[in-house]
Amino acid sequence: MSEKGSSLEVLLAEYNCLKSEQAQRIGFRDNLLYVTLGVFGAVVSFAVSDPAHYYALLVIPWVCLILGWTYVVNDEKISSIGRYIRYTLVDKVKEHTRHEDLETLFGWEIAHRSDKHRRRRKIQQLIVDEITFVVSGLIALAAFWFLVANPPIGVIILSWAELILLIALGVETFIYADLAKGR
Repeated sequence: MSEKGSSLEVLLAEYNCLKSEQAQRIGFRDNLLYVTLGVFGAVVSFAVSDPAHYYALLVIPWVCLILGWTYVVNDEKISSIGRYIRYTLVDKVKEHTRHEDLETLFGWEIAHRSDKHRRRRKIQQLIVDEITFVVSGLIALAAFWFLVANPPIGVIILSWAELILLIALGVETFIYADLAKGR
């Protein structure tokens, strides 16, 4: 086998590994939504079962922060893998094959980003992500502040720290939303 054929095999193996990692990350990322909702249900159920449990509402912002940040990181890696394939790997394969038509070299990597409804779907997903990981944490904080009279100063400071971190997560979620269309 020629050196050129061997390096093409390496590039195709790299593509297969990247697609496998991307698929695993997509599954993990999407399951984080269900895990988050399950944890919310358990915590809210416990918190509202007895007024003495209202402090449990402060767990929800931490769940939002930890799982939300994990979601954002995985979503960014999924997008990064796609970008690498579209901009770097396609060019390497093009160089080895002398094939110039981008639509036939890893065409799905480009085609699915050119769908006329992509931007709308990505905005809808951004809204769902913000509601799940930010707004729900904000609602839990508001409920805590409304339901608990005169919490200790340490708890007040903690709740304000949670508020600031939730706002930061909301900004990061928006920044990494990958709303772009096309290649």
